[in-house]
Amino acid sequence: MRPTGPTNPTLRRLIRKLREEGKKKNVRVWIDLAERLSKPRRRRAEVNLSHLNRYSENGETIVVPGKVLAAGKLTKSIKIAAFKFSQSARKKILSAGGEAMSIQQLLERNPGGKNLRIME
Repeated sequence: MRPTGPTNPTLRRLIRKLREEGKKKNVRVWIDLAERLSKPRRRRAEVNLSHLNRYSENGETIVVPGKVLAAGKLTKSIKIAAFKFSQSARKKILSAGGEAMSIQQLLERNPGGKNLRIME
């Protein structure tokens, strides 16, 4: 039988790390993120900046288990953690005073998973 799940080695390591940290520290949000990232690529989240701008508060931390795209404007200063960013989305986030980081960086900064919102 062939193995199932993502073939991207970086993504596989991230999923494994999220599951380990979630089980070790009993943090359900990391286990939930690992499950969402394990989906097939065509079912993974793709979120536009207009959606993030509409449904987030200033200073909030948002997690996108997929890719952030640049459609729309971002007027709020928010921290966004995602598996991937388009180049123009990253520029717009930084120019709005926000922060674009990987999920791995978020895991290192906030191991307890406090005050996060997952958006798909």
